[in-house]
Amino acid sequence: MEASNIQYIQVDVDSRMPKYKQIVDAIVEAIGRGNMQMGDKIPSINEVSETCLLSRDTVEKAYSLLKARNIIESVKGKGYYVTRCDLSSKIRVLFLINKLSAYKMRIFNSFVGVLGTKGTVDLDIYHCEPSVFINILAQKLQQYDQFVIMPHFKNEKMQHMGCTEDILEVIKQIPEEKLIIMDRNLLSLSMKVGRIYQDFNDDIFNALSAGVEKVKNYRKIILVYPSKAVYPYPKGIITGFKKFCIKHEFDFEILDEIYDGMELQMKDLFITIEETDLVNLVKQVRDSHYKLGEDIGIISYNDTPLKELLGITVISTDFKKMGAEAARMILEDNRTAQKNDFNFIDRHSV
Repeated sequence: MEASNIQYIQVDVDSRMPKYKQIVDAIVEAIGRGNMQMGDKIPSINEVSETCLLSRDTVEKAYSLLKARNIIESVKGKGYYVTRCDLSSKIRVLFLINKLSAYKMRIFNSFVGVLGTKGTVDLDIYHCEPSVFINILAQKLQQYDQFVIMPHFKNEKMQHMGCTEDILEVIKQIPEEKLIIMDRNLLSLSMKVGRIYQDFNDDIFNALSAGVEKVKNYRKIILVYPSKAVYPYPKGIITGFKKFCIKHEFDFEILDEIYDGMELQMKDLFITIEETDLVNLVKQVRDSHYKLGEDIGIISYNDTPLKELLGITVISTDFKKMGAEAARMILEDNRTAQKNDFNFIDRHSV
């Protein structure tokens, strides 16, 4: 009869540390000291529950966290066994994003900062290409304890698209306790998967509604939506923009880009998405001797430190919060669905 190793699992009922965390730490410590070895059977959930006077849910939560870190595995009909003894590598995370940009890096840096020394994070980029995304996951599915994924893809017409069946199939190969979806809410996945998402239809509508008194100072609103960008943007941005303009009876127009020699008119308000369009527009406003924030208004989509420095009004999600919440989900082993904050930030350009 195999020894249960129950003596290595001690729980201090007076400690403020969660009991599930005490179980995790006790097993990790026992492995680190060599008291539990590769292939050793660990006590059953029932045995820990009865010996330590804990609920089964508490023990199950601890074991789920250990499984997510590939420290133990369950064998049907037999129990739980140690599968990894080298724990110096900590939690291994693959952070998979669609493009490299200033605001994506704010998310990533926030995530790494909150995760701290408890994990190692690899950043990979798939450039909105479904085939590249699928290949990366196929190659790295067994190499990481946790996956944080931003699923934004483009089709052959360079348009933003949803997840195809092929994409969903490879995502579903990731155990739900190891997966966090960021930036979009993939409803076709299990609700046990972590989510921190934007609502591209409603976010722009609600943010512009919050700043509607400023917007009313202008006669026409022009959305500069790059329909054929290398990294396409969700079409929900257009839907939310039109909804706002129609509700408030604003004259509006949608352009692909800021062209050279724009026909600027007094009391035009532009909403730009790409930074190249923002730079080109600001230059043309200055060259035309219009006053920014009075004669011509500019609102930029997605905040960056440079826009803050230049006093550009933005509508933006909270990138720092998005990264921090993803890291907390991993550290606390608590997967939830959270809509990230999206705000109108009034500066000097409207």
